Amino acid sequence: MTPPAVTPAATPAGTPLAAPAATPSAGSATAPSGAARWAWPLPGRPRVLRSFAPPPEPWLPGHRGVDLLAAPGTPVHAAGRGTVGYAGTLAGRGVVTVLHPGGLRTTYLPVRPSVERGETVAPGQVIGVLEDVPGHCPTGCLHWGLLRDRRYLDPLLLLGLGRVRLLPLTAPPS
Repeated sequence: MTPPAVTPAATPAGTPLAAPAATPSAGSATAPSGAARWAWPLPGRPRVLRSFAPPPEPWLPGHRGVDLLAAPGTPVHAAGRGTVGYAGTLAGRGVVTVLHPGGLRTTYLPVRPSVERGETVAPGQVIGVLEDVPGHCPTGCLHWGLLRDRRYLDPLLLLGLGRVRLLPLTAPPS
């Protein structure tokens, strides 16, 4: 009997976040290319203030990332290797987006960027500092997001901490 495929929750069947041959260790995961290591975007192991809660439909409200407790001025690090896709102000707050192999994209806000668009970053490299944006988080936090192409995923999956569900290897008959 063939074992079922392990696919992270919120990802389409057949598109696992980690490479099938990789076994992520605690605190790291393997990108589809198998070449990147993943780390928290803040020093240490930050407390999650608000979890990933995707909407049932893309246009409905939801929480498309996680909020991590941090004080304004805290250095923000790239979670994995990649290329800066955006670094600037958007809707009145600083945003940094890093493009990773395999169609993955991480987002960080509110962040005053110290990197520029097109710059290559390594895992753990400082990409900016957390800004104090009134109304964003009453206690101060970093919103960390993850997308694969246009689909939002739980960024904790990169660290081996997201929800995992078992799916069959083949699609059920229609």
